[in-house]
Amino acid sequence: MRDVIIIGAGPAGLQAALTLGRMHRSALVFDSGEYRNGTVQRMHNVLANDGTAPADFRAVARAQLGEYESVALRQGAVERVSVVEGGFEAVPADGGTVERATRVILATGMADDLPPVPGLAEIWGTHAFTCPFCDGHEFAGRRIGVLGGSPRVEHIVRMLRPIVGALTVFDDGELDDEASAALSSLGADLHRAPVASVAAHADGVTVNAGEPVEVAGLFVTSATARQRAPFARQLGLGMLPSGGIEIDDFGRTSLPGVWAAGDIAHRASLPGAMASVMMAAAAGQMAAAAVVQELVA
Repeated sequence: MRDVIIIGAGPAGLQAALTLGRMHRSALVFDSGEYRNGTVQRMHNVLANDGTAPADFRAVARAQLGEYESVALRQGAVERVSVVEGGFEAVPADGGTVERATRVILATGMADDLPPVPGLAEIWGTHAFTCPFCDGHEFAGRRIGVLGGSPRVEHIVRMLRPIVGALTVFDDGELDDEASAALSSLGADLHRAPVASVAAHADGVTVNAGEPVEVAGLFVTSATARQRAPFARQLGLGMLPSGGIEIDDFGRTSLPGVWAAGDIAHRASLPGAMASVMMAAAAGQMAAAAVVQELVA
């Protein structure tokens, strides 16, 4: 039986594996090949890796983990995690060898559910985004579109306003007069016609909303995030209203022996997890360090 099974091989899971490897603790990482930033061409706001392709980042991390004999990586998804005598059992989706460990770190990440706008899924992560910290600077001085009439619109506009040259909000007529006036006071143009489709072109995005409107890129305010994997439900973990797994300051969940790291989890004192590579990696490091401390206690 291993010390730890890590499910998920994004920055949280890979950093957790590195921390455990450096402490010579046996760890197995399951990599399903699905990542929240899987369609993103370049990561940003990542120290020493600003502009690095996420796939390259993961490849370097996996290569470096190869230096640690106690760490193993296994391609493939996990179908089920359950409590067994002495620890936990992970059943692979491919029907392969069942793995057991005394501890589990969940780092499966969230998945984004997009509004049903034709063409949006095809440009997600390349021309359409949700995080100004990650993707706003690249549109400095240009016109940007903000899609959706959710309560987040004004907040996103306020964050983007010092960066971009102009803003067009496509609200599908959902915003009331007060919200519309607030956006207008910030210098945003409102386009009230429903968005029929979006499509990328060489220099940006065409938003078809009654008429074609050209913008350099889109920020989507009405995308929602959900748990990518079913393990929180399978293990009966405590959850927060945000949809995140509730953890303490060290990443421990409500079930002893199970930690969660990355954007799938956060503390109750926070409204939600901040989805960023560096914060996910930090959470993975914290969870792994807490596991080691528990193992030696």
